[in-house]
Amino acid sequence: MEDLEKRKGQMHSLAFGRAMAKAAEDYKKELLAAEAAAKAGPSYAQVDVDDLLDDPDLEKLHAERLAAMQREAEKRAAMQRKGHGAYEEISEGEFLEAVTKTERVVCHFFHQDFERCRIMDTHLAALAPKHFGTRFIKLSAPDAPFFVEKLQVRMLPCIVMFVSGVAVDRVVGFDQLGAADNFPTSTLEKKLLKAGVVQPPPAPKDDSDDEAAQQRSRTMRAGLAQLQRARPTESDEDSDFD
Repeated sequence: MEDLEKRKGQMHSLAFGRAMAKAAEDYKKELLAAEAAAKAGPSYAQVDVDDLLDDPDLEKLHAERLAAMQREAEKRAAMQRKGHGAYEEISEGEFLEAVTKTERVVCHFFHQDFERCRIMDTHLAALAPKHFGTRFIKLSAPDAPFFVEKLQVRMLPCIVMFVSGVAVDRVVGFDQLGAADNFPTSTLEKKLLKAGVVQPPPAPKDDSDDEAAQQRSRTMRAGLAQLQRARPTESDEDSDFD
């Protein structure tokens, strides 16, 4: 009986020792895992979608973008009311206000019976919508003798370019455009660009631009909402996909 009890005691001690060794091994594994996680940084998989949707910074960004877009739309509408984006004929009485109340103006002094004036009209009508920041106008030279004299318009067609109310350059006839009736619109556009009366097209927008940022904001919100709708249920999380 003593031997049996002794053997039971030895077996119990052995089992206890094994349990302690296993516990020590598990503890060591936990420590190593914790160290690895600390080095790897935070786990972004644990971000709560609801927290992102309610993020005040995201809401602020969204509001700022909307406000910027609203301001831009209002500014564009005001410019459009002044004639931007179109090629319009004005009268002599409207000329002074047109060139002094708008930062950049291209004015074509023309004669309705001159074929080359009609050719120039075609090119200017193509450029007006492209360069919305500049106002494109035409003024009948025979009907505007005062300004024809003041600006010394001697040959038609004649384009006079104004920046902040000051005549900065001009194109007279077609000599500066290749001396041919079939010159490309880009040739005239280069002359206007060189004078600074039209501005070069904006560089391709990167991620910091308003419109791109606004689109990203909308995409982010839509994606987060979709994730929220598709969030797995408890039974889905417990499913074995292996």
